Amino acid sequence: MRRLICALGVLLLIACENVPSLPDARDRTPENIGKFFDCVREKSLVVVAAHRGGDAPAENAIETFERTLRGAPGPVLIEIDVRRTRDGALVLMHDETLDRTTTGSGPVANITLDAFQKLKLKDEGGRELNIRPPTLKRALDWSDDRAILELDVKRGTPFAEVVAAVRAAKAEQRVVVIVYSAEDALTVHRLAPDLMISAPAEWIGTLEGVSSTRVDLSRFLGFTGIAEPNPALNIALGQRGVEVIFGTLGNPATSMDGRFARDGDEGYVAVGDTGVHVIATDRPLEAMRAIDDADGEGAPATQCLTAR
Repeated sequence: MRRLICALGVLLLIACENVPSLPDARDRTPENIGKFFDCVREKSLVVVAAHRGGDAPAENAIETFERTLRGAPGPVLIEIDVRRTRDGALVLMHDETLDRTTTGSGPVANITLDAFQKLKLKDEGGRELNIRPPTLKRALDWSDDRAILELDVKRGTPFAEVVAAVRAAKAEQRVVVIVYSAEDALTVHRLAPDLMISAPAEWIGTLEGVSSTRVDLSRFLGFTGIAEPNPALNIALGQRGVEVIFGTLGNPATSMDGRFARDGDEGYVAVGDTGVHVIATDRPLEAMRAIDDADGEGAPATQCLTAR
């Protein structure tokens, strides 16, 4: 049976710049992120990752990350989306436009940072919240000692600028950069060979393509999709030293998240048992509880934080 390494969240947006520390949310980032994931794989552990930060109150919001963080007993992982404003600031926003999730409108690329910071976020139902959208810098700074961030770098956002922001925040040991092709994996690897990279690995051919670009596979996590887990592929990836990410997220009518909400959250345990090391989900708290219920209390991944 698998034990839970909880995962998710980070960040806390409050009115002031100096965010108070949480006494129970420190010391959750690894000393060596590559060794951390190696340890997770070697010990057959499962990390739960919060897609866009979690399910409430709003996506890519500090308060949402904080809610998820409070429900995580061990090391935490959270996925965030990075875009660039007109004046070159890196901010958190999933969509190309502001309309769905904020009080603004039009492309993110057309707004200035000053205008962006005056916006308010909306919840899933479109209701305005008293929450401001954060910058990448704020997320990186807040994550110190608290969480690993997955940076989903959106189209048109230069990888070099994202890497520079990570360097400036000294966040190399708490960041995974998400890419969608072997070409992008090579670009990021050349820019920063010490960073962890998550790229598609839905079949062995994808992995071999990335390997042929001389990407160090010890810095590589393979995303295997959101359809159904593939145990044979997961095992093959693991044997090559590649940690496996699988997504249960998506449209509730068709996704595994939706299925587990209807039929029982023990389904998350079954996903982990197929050789998956990271479950990316829109229901992170439910996934963590299910795995904890199956395997008992505790966060065995905590021991992986100091792996060297």
